[in-house]
Amino acid sequence: MGYLLPVCLVATLGGLLFGYDTGVISGAIEPLTAKFSLTPELKGWVSACVLLGCAGGVLAVGPISDRFGRRLAMMLAAIMFLVSAIGTALPESVTAFNLFRILGGIGIGIASISTPMYIAEIVPGAIRGRMVAVNQIAIASGIALTAFVNYFIAKSHAGDLDGGQRWLIETGWRWMFATGIAPSAVFAALIPFLPESPRWLIERNKDDRAHAILAKAAGEDFARAEAAGIRESLAREKGTWSELFSRSLALPLFLGIALAVLQQVTGINVFMYFGATIFKGMSQSTGVDAGLLTQIIINGSCMLFTIVAIATVDKWGRKPLMLIGSAGMFVALIAMGLIAQFSASPAQVGNWMLAPIIVYIACFGLSVGPVVWVILSEIYPTAVRGRALGIATCALWLADFAVTQTFPMMDENPWLVEHFRHAFPFYLYGFFCLVLIGVMKFVPETKGKSLEQIEAMWRRHGEPV
Repeated sequence: MGYLLPVCLVATLGGLLFGYDTGVISGAIEPLTAKFSLTPELKGWVSACVLLGCAGGVLAVGPISDRFGRRLAMMLAAIMFLVSAIGTALPESVTAFNLFRILGGIGIGIASISTPMYIAEIVPGAIRGRMVAVNQIAIASGIALTAFVNYFIAKSHAGDLDGGQRWLIETGWRWMFATGIAPSAVFAALIPFLPESPRWLIERNKDDRAHAILAKAAGEDFARAEAAGIRESLAREKGTWSELFSRSLALPLFLGIALAVLQQVTGINVFMYFGATIFKGMSQSTGVDAGLLTQIIINGSCMLFTIVAIATVDKWGRKPLMLIGSAGMFVALIAMGLIAQFSASPAQVGNWMLAPIIVYIACFGLSVGPVVWVILSEIYPTAVRGRALGIATCALWLADFAVTQTFPMMDENPWLVEHFRHAFPFYLYGFFCLVLIGVMKFVPETKGKSLEQIEAMWRRHGEPV
């Protein structure tokens, strides 16, 4: 751990920047709307365009990481983060701003694959789940950090009433994005000190370097056994697109895509992006600031229960956590739907909605949030892992984009409002929780297994042995 922990912590700076770039828009969107006179359509595009960049990034990272190494892919993400932080702080047009946001999205897409993949390939199986799940803590921390940074920037000129609002519209939002420059530069500066993935090194016939890294990670005996297993698995692989779409890998490829999509369509980002809308009745009845309350609940609960997931994922296993968490999310979402449909007033909706939202966020943080990333980083063979993760994570970001775009449409649809009173989206996300439980039936338990042992599970016609 003395060797692995610093390495993993540096790698998870990619997750921190992933969360920061995703969350920073929440505090800047209103000043941006005033600055550039955004229409509702443009306001939605400014918020969501980063997700299309993410989808593009994950398609590019597979070939890059497979050919040039995991470390170079992380460096590319760091450069994208840095250029995006500078570019989004300086634009004089919304078009230029969106271009740099999309560039930052490409960095997010690259980091969302390269970081968990790198960690999974460098740590022993006994602690892999915990180390990969730490990346989810970093993502949640990045999102939480934006809430505090945005708050203090917005309040820095609050004493100057009209002038403070003008400063926020003209300059303040620029500082929100500019604060990402320093951590991006630190990430880029530290990456050259990271060791390369030993699995990638062996694939490139650099066995001595790989052995030295594995020995530092877990000793000479582990290094010899692990290197032999990697070489054996690589001897059966070509690392081509045709191999990825072969019959033997059809099931793991489908399961990875399904898990990635279901992580999003079970509704998590509705609470990330539209929590203030859900809580507006509570704000009116209690006087509590809805935006601040939403950030505290979502980020605090998610971070707390992700820590629980880190402590248990290598003890309880991946499948028990996923099944328990998905069932809890289903119950919470149905409860939210019933509250929205049958409450007497918006204020009552807000008051009763708090408890099931906490349960939902807790269950997501315990299971579907971190554990899906753990499973995705484990289930593919070394030679095609970058490509496979690229396809699965591209599907994840496209699903996120679809959820972000369709929630307001469903929530404000006259027919749905007349018949369900804003409950329909919660029922729909609850249904997808049941689908997720069904998909988990086909996912093998990977707790404590080496990546080569997991790969061997798929050899017989793509079915777990």
